Amino acid sequence: MRLARELARDGEGARTLIEVVAEGAASDADARVAARTISSSPLVKTMITGRDPNWGRVLMAAGRSGAALDLERAEVWIGEFCACARGAPTTTPEADISAAMDRDEVQIRIDLGCGEASATAWGCDLTEEYVRINADYTT
Repeated sequence: MRLARELARDGEGARTLIEVVAEGAASDADARVAARTISSSPLVKTMITGRDPNWGRVLMAAGRSGAALDLERAEVWIGEFCACARGAPTTTPEADISAAMDRDEVQIRIDLGCGEASATAWGCDLTEEYVRINADYTT
């Protein structure tokens, strides 16, 4: 697990390690696919880069993963703040959530509302530096 974290942290041009915890999944497989899909989503990665608390991108990635998702029970946490409960925004000020994203490591936690299984995946943000590094050479 430590090696997986360090590989994600060492992404080219990365500024932020993203830890995604998917819980409340119907199965271990659903938890893993949801966590991995969220952590690798370009929209989630750029959300972290821009410190934009757009929890809808997290729900979109979870839905796209194919994992069972119950919007009536789903929650999205960014850092220590619940940004979304039951598929709707909470009263947590966006500025507080954005400030919680301005760290070297950011945790996104999603409760899929379907069971007891959980999984964790890691990724990194998608910065302009990453794009520059990967656009400046051919293989």
